Amino acid sequence: MRKWVTSAAVLVFTGSLMTACGTNKENSDAAGSTATSKPQEAVVNVFNFKVEISQEFDRLAKEYEKTHPGVRINVSTVGGDDYNTQLKAKFAAADMPDIFNNEGYRQLDTWIEQIEDLSDQPWVADVIDLAKEPMTKNGKVYGMPMNLEGLGFLYNKEQFQKAGITELPTTLSQLEETSKKLQGAGFTPFMNHYGSLYTLGYHAFYQAMGKQKDTGAFINELSSGTAHFAGNPIFIDWIKLLDMTVKYGNKNPLTTDYSNGTSQFAAGKASMTIGGNWVQPIVDKVDPNLKIGILPMPINDDKALNDNIYVGVPNNWVVNKNSKVKKEAKDFLNWLVTSDTGKQYLTKDFKFIPAFKSIQADPTSVGSIGEDVAKYIKDGKIRGWQWSRYPDGATQEFGASIQKYVAGKINGDQMLAEFQLAWDKLNRK
Repeated sequence: MRKWVTSAAVLVFTGSLMTACGTNKENSDAAGSTATSKPQEAVVNVFNFKVEISQEFDRLAKEYEKTHPGVRINVSTVGGDDYNTQLKAKFAAADMPDIFNNEGYRQLDTWIEQIEDLSDQPWVADVIDLAKEPMTKNGKVYGMPMNLEGLGFLYNKEQFQKAGITELPTTLSQLEETSKKLQGAGFTPFMNHYGSLYTLGYHAFYQAMGKQKDTGAFINELSSGTAHFAGNPIFIDWIKLLDMTVKYGNKNPLTTDYSNGTSQFAAGKASMTIGGNWVQPIVDKVDPNLKIGILPMPINDDKALNDNIYVGVPNNWVVNKNSKVKKEAKDFLNWLVTSDTGKQYLTKDFKFIPAFKSIQADPTSVGSIGEDVAKYIKDGKIRGWQWSRYPDGATQEFGASIQKYVAGKINGDQMLAEFQLAWDKLNRK
């Protein structure tokens, strides 16, 4: 964290030093004049998780600085598996950012001593109820929701049309028939970026976790030792979906990371991939005219269970409780969701679905993926996500075990056993 002092402090320090050294008053006055002639700049360090909007966020920071002289917004972006690791390293080195990201729930508990209570901020009353829950504890709100996102299989609408697919698959059997048709039309059905622990530990794994009868209760039961992964019928079915993506997927999925895999999907190298509307900026950079939609990720043939996508708040903006520029940090976040410029960036440049009642996104602004997500929300075909309730570090462990399974080093039963060992080990910490 960069430290800065006021001009008054500079004067006091300079005057004291000159007196101690026997320097005359004329020199002391000259030093004071120099200090006051250059007002100190307030630097707000933002540690951003969303790699998809890194360039857009940098432009947003410059826009803010134009109308807020004396304030500089310094943005650094790190995504995926590295974010929390680097955040912890910053904390250990006493170099915490002024604004950073927090998923809420269990991660809020982990960082709550370092996070400012934002309950008194003017935007709080405007947040939709679904988006408040992850960052609310004991009646206090600790974070600003970044946006709403939908998770499922992204699909290339043009390739589906060319393959003669007129009905979106909502069961595992239908998904396999869809894959066969795509393959028969000369397309690779799945682009699997399984080299990314984040993709596997969060998004792939959650297809089983999120389809439990009561996900919150199941998570609590795992933590109390009354539920287990082994023998769970939903997890057993989910392995069949994982197998299918590999069977009909790209070569070398374990050496394809999120960035490369998503870019290849956007370039038309495959028809489907795990993702959500956060991918829209990447797609637009590759081909702004590409029409991408979102569909469910079915694990079995129960249509009622599978005909939905996951929608939630991917992350929240929080303010460092010990920041020297807390006021400036809060002002920036408030400007982000209340000013015309901030709203424009949220809905058009970032292509976000806002988590605020008063900010309405034009479907054409959020892109074709966001438009589809909005339809699922409107139709009530959504499930929430609760991966931030997992023990800290669990997603990385899950991802590593899934990679071992995909590589053929362990079987399905062994993978579920490793999930259990990871949960039990990390839950005790």
